[in-house]
Amino acid sequence: MKIFTATQIRELDRFTIEHEPIKSVDLMERAARALTWTISETWSNEVPFVVFAGPGNNGGDALAVARMLAEKGYKLSVYLFNISNKLSEDCAINRQRIVDSNRIKSFTEVKDEFDPPRLEKGTVIIDGLFGSGLNKPLAGGFASLVRYINKSQAEVVSIDMPSGLMAEDNTYNIGTNIIQADLTLTLQHKKLAFLFAENQQFIGKLKVLDIRLSKEGEEILWTRYSIAEENDIRKLLLKRNEFAHKGEMGHALLLAGCHGMAGSAILAARACLRAGSGKVTVRTARRNNDIMQISVPEAIVSADKEDHHISEALPMEDYDAVGIGPGIGTNEHTAIAIITQIRRSQVPIVLDADALNILASHRAWLQQLPPGVIMTPHPKEMERMAGNRFSNSYERLCKAQDMAEQLKAYILLKGKYTALCTPDGNIIFNSTGNAGMATAGSGDVLTGIITGLLARGYQKGDACLLGMYLHGLAGDLAARELGEESLMASDIIAFLPKAFNRLND
Repeated sequence: MKIFTATQIRELDRFTIEHEPIKSVDLMERAARALTWTISETWSNEVPFVVFAGPGNNGGDALAVARMLAEKGYKLSVYLFNISNKLSEDCAINRQRIVDSNRIKSFTEVKDEFDPPRLEKGTVIIDGLFGSGLNKPLAGGFASLVRYINKSQAEVVSIDMPSGLMAEDNTYNIGTNIIQADLTLTLQHKKLAFLFAENQQFIGKLKVLDIRLSKEGEEILWTRYSIAEENDIRKLLLKRNEFAHKGEMGHALLLAGCHGMAGSAILAARACLRAGSGKVTVRTARRNNDIMQISVPEAIVSADKEDHHISEALPMEDYDAVGIGPGIGTNEHTAIAIITQIRRSQVPIVLDADALNILASHRAWLQQLPPGVIMTPHPKEMERMAGNRFSNSYERLCKAQDMAEQLKAYILLKGKYTALCTPDGNIIFNSTGNAGMATAGSGDVLTGIITGLLARGYQKGDACLLGMYLHGLAGDLAARELGEESLMASDIIAFLPKAFNRLND
């Protein structure tokens, strides 16, 4: 599924209008019908509504919805803000339709002074002040209105976007001047801003309404942002030859686990095996040998000469992929071993956790990474690698995108919507996963899965896509059975077979 910018959404609207063909006001009517149906399914006509409509097309949507709700017997107070005495063409048409219908008894067109209504508990506010076209923070009277709405106990449903929130970059926005919606009914596509954690306080529950914009237009319109969907992921699956043997299924090497962090090595190894790798060798601190042999008997253990940390790299002739980082610590001897292993490796490389922290403290080494390297940072690890703090998720994402292009790397920026930043500058968001996966070891499992898929024979981009999707899907299946609160990283591994089966089915 593509994610379009606000500018591209307007282009898609125009394409639909020109090629369906359909009048713009009739397209607005179509959107209003979808909005009205959803609202009427959520609240009965015994609930009082207050509608705040702005002067643009978002306000036109709100006016059309108000008229349709009135036809269903809803009691509404409607306020149209026309401070500059300049309405968009379609907003003006819907204003006249409200006047002509005579069904809405309380309609106020605000042109100067505004006496706000009482917004009591049990009232529903329809926010149609500003939509996705907003490009600067709200100020003045509109900012005051937003703060007044947010202080009320009324429920708020926002049309397309909470007013005040911008569709992409909110770096310089003012949070107190953004509507805090209980329900956001967005039209046709999710907006990029909806995928960022700090914006969830404004969005509330999100529903995407299909208003039948042109499918041809969606296909033609290029965008660097998309969301991975199950049908796309299914196409990536490799079929296992029925005569296959373990030597043909790939041999993965994992550098994982200093003393006291054997659990990271165990989780990564189990996940790597569950992802389909024929053989897995784990290079780990010598003190971890016994626990590894007992906990993952399927894995080969290569114990380092040092008791407490990894100090030496391994020859790479026998391996098809290498994953480096889970629980290895940041000992300087380990750091030298890691960069040596990276320089020595001619196979796909996955870097996670302490491998990324080591690179962050030896920033010159970033330039020595081979093209196509895969890195899986969480937000703090991304900040350490970048060498600065980010004010929001959009800024962090842009840095990850820049770094992926500069290093010709694949960067999976982990989060609710894990973002795969590719060497060509595209960004693919994951659609699976849940809050229960915010638990120690979850990242180690992801490293193991991707390393296993690479050893199994998947191309780097496909391994990243399939790996992050499987990881989240296994977490979703585990949460469905076990609940989010009690989810552990090992549960994700346990449900990987069911995740594979789901995709194969």
